[in-house]
Amino acid sequence: MKYQTQKGTVSAKAPSNIALVKYWGKRKNQLPANPSISLTLNNSYTETTIHFEQLTTPTDDFQFEFFFEDKPKPTFHPKITTFLKRIYEYMPFLKDFHLEIHSRNSFPHSSGIASSASSMAALSLCLMQMEKLLYPHLAEDETYWQKASVLARLGSGSACRSIQGKIVVWGKHTEIQGSSDKYGVVYPYKIHEIFNNFQDTILLIDKGQKQVSSSLGHDLMHDHPFAERRFEQAHENISKLIPIFENGDLDKFIEITESEALTLHAMMMTSTPYFILMKPNTLEVIQRIWRFREETKTPVCFTLDAGANVHVLYPNYCKNEVIQFIQKELVVYCENKQYICDHN
Repeated sequence: MKYQTQKGTVSAKAPSNIALVKYWGKRKNQLPANPSISLTLNNSYTETTIHFEQLTTPTDDFQFEFFFEDKPKPTFHPKITTFLKRIYEYMPFLKDFHLEIHSRNSFPHSSGIASSASSMAALSLCLMQMEKLLYPHLAEDETYWQKASVLARLGSGSACRSIQGKIVVWGKHTEIQGSSDKYGVVYPYKIHEIFNNFQDTILLIDKGQKQVSSSLGHDLMHDHPFAERRFEQAHENISKLIPIFENGDLDKFIEITESEALTLHAMMMTSTPYFILMKPNTLEVIQRIWRFREETKTPVCFTLDAGANVHVLYPNYCKNEVIQFIQKELVVYCENKQYICDHN
């Protein structure tokens, strides 16, 4: 087939995100069992570049090489092959080209940041740019960004929340206009200024290999005795966040955010098989955040992903006192005293 462009280079950058209302459990085709809502991070991102060239003789396989931080990473090939198979119906030109994919993160590997979200979002944005070079008539309109989010979702569910927007909703919710199970949407309603430049300091409690892969964790929800109630709770908590985002009620924001984090871990502790993903230092950090908040009335809280690391969330106006608290009381619980400062 004759394309407008036979070879070229595209690059994209995509941020990671941290969910406030958690996505945990999925249906076929990477569709979520419940809606989720996340803060997009600013300093934690993936940059990806693709050099592409049309093959003289197309094959039935995908032709690509993958480099992570300038080093070949064949161990990543199975995941990328699965991703390309999933998106092939949306991008049937892929088997006509050889792809040389280069990726790098702004944050250390195994650092408590969801690299699959930023990496799959960046890769999807690159492929969208490639498609636009091959078919120049394509416009960068709303459907362009929706398609990018669909592609990202097929690589990693949470990646669809890393395409656009500072607060993003993924999953159909009756009160969120335009929300969809297929792609993430920018939160469409009023947001109080207190949530602008909201801070997220990630405490690296344990940088080791994840005890449970996200895919296995999601699969454990299929026969979970509390799954249906959990999915209902996620809908309810997003409904509660709508007025909170508008009026800036940090007390209620904290209540929902911390409850969601603990619920995620409770679901893992009550699954079959069961897992405890927090470490002793995770619990110590949580207790100290609670005590500091009670004693100082500083509106600081935590959230967790499916692991031991702690995301400390707080408004920008109290940044100095929270960082002092972290340095004084919490870094001792971090592996090698490491933490990462980020914001939305």
